[in-house]
Amino acid sequence: MLLNYLKIAWKVLLRRKFFTFISLFGISFTLMIMLVVVAFVNHVVGAEAPQSRIDRMLFVSSVRQQMFDGGNMNMPASIFFIDRYVRTLKTPELVGLTSISSSATSFANNQSLTLDVRYTDGNFWKISDFAFLGGRPFNDQEVKNADRVCVINEHTARAFFGTAQGVAGRTIEVGPHRYRVTGVVPDVPIVRVFTSSDIWVPYTLNPAYFRDSRLGGEFIPIILARSTGEVPAVREEFQQVVRRIEIPNPKEIKQIFAHADSALGSLTRELTMHQSDESDGMGVFLLACAVLGLLFMLLPALNLVNLNVTRILERSSEIGVRKAFGASGSMLVGQFLVENLVLTSLGGLLGLGLAAVALRLLNDSHLFTYAQFGLNWQAFGWALGLAAVFGLMSGVYPAWKMSRLNPVDALRGSGGGPQ
Repeated sequence: MLLNYLKIAWKVLLRRKFFTFISLFGISFTLMIMLVVVAFVNHVVGAEAPQSRIDRMLFVSSVRQQMFDGGNMNMPASIFFIDRYVRTLKTPELVGLTSISSSATSFANNQSLTLDVRYTDGNFWKISDFAFLGGRPFNDQEVKNADRVCVINEHTARAFFGTAQGVAGRTIEVGPHRYRVTGVVPDVPIVRVFTSSDIWVPYTLNPAYFRDSRLGGEFIPIILARSTGEVPAVREEFQQVVRRIEIPNPKEIKQIFAHADSALGSLTRELTMHQSDESDGMGVFLLACAVLGLLFMLLPALNLVNLNVTRILERSSEIGVRKAFGASGSMLVGQFLVENLVLTSLGGLLGLGLAAVALRLLNDSHLFTYAQFGLNWQAFGWALGLAAVFGLMSGVYPAWKMSRLNPVDALRGSGGGPQ
């Protein structure tokens, strides 16, 4: 019987091609948008190299100084702030740092290059898990000695040397300085805002970072918890330290705020304007995303309801004949639900294909440097499951309405009242 239902469903979909097209477009477009968004989010905060331990990593993205006059000053942390208040934490396994990205000009093979540069310490390489294509990261001793060494990405290595192999030990000139390359790493997508760069150098090379005791500077501390279960303890210890920060100018600065957040929490705190709260706004952000996602999925479901009702009324004669020959209401309901599931499945497969094409075009556009977005099959499974649920829901009412038609009225094509 199921095979017959499937054959009927296919014939029905081919009968009214315009209605079928509208339904498939609604389902496939919705799934395509969801898969593209999930691919982007996964690239930003997903557990992928060099952030495979992202669930144990916390970031202090800014230090907020609230003024008595009502103003606020948000800046990344200074070396003084990190040394005095972050590196003294007892709970974490490691504390590292990275600077905000800056640009430098260089020349390679008679071409001008604009390169992103980050200043880091030795622990940065222990916390992250770059897969080195050659060489090694610079170590703590080289950082302490302020050696002019660097790690470069594959793109930079090919620009300077034409290859990413055998580069370690060679030198490159960036700006007014020459650096010895210690290692080469794969290109990191620019959307991974805490680890992406073209060149990484020791933070001790710039003496300006150590000149004063300002709280604000150019660095983002990266804190690695010993396990995911200890992340809350690390955050709590950091908040206790923040409460004991000495205000540098008590006549102007009223209070200091800083938070150790997850990668996603750092973004949601900015988006939800929770800079002064203990909460990072994650709950509000996820709730908003869930509501928007459900509403987004509800649109094609409502579209299917309207199309199904119209389709059923047009098939009233067919329904009357089947009921006259003894078809029960449950059999008719089952037939129409199978038709809806077939339509949903086709829309899901079409949405998968559209998402693959959209991601390919996004990758080829190089809109996000070094990014190679890919399909998330787990997200596709959830999205297709939700589409199936909405497909069933959108077919329940029309199918029930159809099963209640009076056979005589249905045969007359009037779509009259229930039996």
